[in-house]
Amino acid sequence: MALRELTAELLRFRDERDWAQFHTLRNLIVSLNLEAAELLELTQWKDDGEVAALPNDPDTREALADECADVLLYLLLVAERAGIDLEAAARAKLLKNARKYLVDKARGSSRKYTQLDR
Repeated sequence: MALRELTAELLRFRDERDWAQFHTLRNLIVSLNLEAAELLELTQWKDDGEVAALPNDPDTREALADECADVLLYLLLVAERAGIDLEAAARAKLLKNARKYLVDKARGSSRKYTQLDR
């Protein structure tokens, strides 16, 4: 399903419940971050190995999927409210990042682009 179709389905869901009145840009951004924190919470107090194994447990995999979906859905609502075409924005950001993180300098490095010349 394309992002536009998913957004349209999400807006129908929202509108059937008369929730648009609560969906100010500020509230949506706050909610997006709260859902991202719930995703992060699944990793709390776990080492890298335990986090890597999370998708192997069916219950935890479902929790990961639910939290990822919540983040995506709120992001779609933020973008819709702000008039942002997410696909176009993502493509533009990839181009910006390609200019910042040149392959010959960034390959295998975790440094920020401002640190790559060092």
